[in-house]
Amino acid sequence: MNDDARTAIRPFELSVPQAALDDLAARLDATRWPDEPTAPGWSQGVPPTYLKELASYWRTTYDWREQEAQLNRLPQFTTTIDGADIHFLHVRSPEPDALPLLITHGWPGSVVEFLDVIGPLTNPRSHLGASTDAFDVVIPSIPGYGLSGPTQEGGWDIPRVAGAWAELMRRLGYHRYGAQGGDWGHSITLELAALAPEQVVAIHLNTLLTLPPEDPTLAAGLTDEDRARLNRLLEAGPGAGTPQEITQSLQRAGVPGGTSDS
Repeated sequence: MNDDARTAIRPFELSVPQAALDDLAARLDATRWPDEPTAPGWSQGVPPTYLKELASYWRTTYDWREQEAQLNRLPQFTTTIDGADIHFLHVRSPEPDALPLLITHGWPGSVVEFLDVIGPLTNPRSHLGASTDAFDVVIPSIPGYGLSGPTQEGGWDIPRVAGAWAELMRRLGYHRYGAQGGDWGHSITLELAALAPEQVVAIHLNTLLTLPPEDPTLAAGLTDEDRARLNRLLEAGPGAGTPQEITQSLQRAGVPGGTSDS
């Protein structure tokens, strides 16, 4: 593969084979449901009755082809960066001076969670906004998520993804841009800003997570209240139990729904 092929931006259209949809329908029809929990309602997790209703909707009502068409109405592309196939949406604004904006999803998440904001961001005048608020929007799928990948090797940590994002924006011809992210997108966005400070002009985060600085001199100006908060964060580190771990241990009825048929 020559260098041009490696760095090429390739148009992409989502088309799931009908055989895959038929297989999903057959597996939903053949689901083995767990027993009802000992307590009524949601006190022990997701009730099997609710899961059955959800599966029935998924099997008989949910229109995958419409969701597929919704994505395909937007400009989608793939490119290979650092050995991984990266899928992304790239929607340009009609405004000539629009600022490029890179938006990163989290876990569990995908580019789909941003579909409703693409219009207002790229064409604010059609949503009672000002032309000066317009963005060219780039929304990639993190390697291993959605339509990016599957990755062929491990090591896709936050710095590596941030580096891939910097390369993606360079390939698109953007040398000055903003970045936004939440959840894992928050961490990737912070790393990208540190990696490419000359290119990233501003960031917006919708997850707030602070960790003690590695350089002790940076903590010299913290108040007692700040130190107490950081200590609480450290005390809730590995082994203390994340909210997900605590929920799954206490609301265990939700677990069989995902495991009894596997």
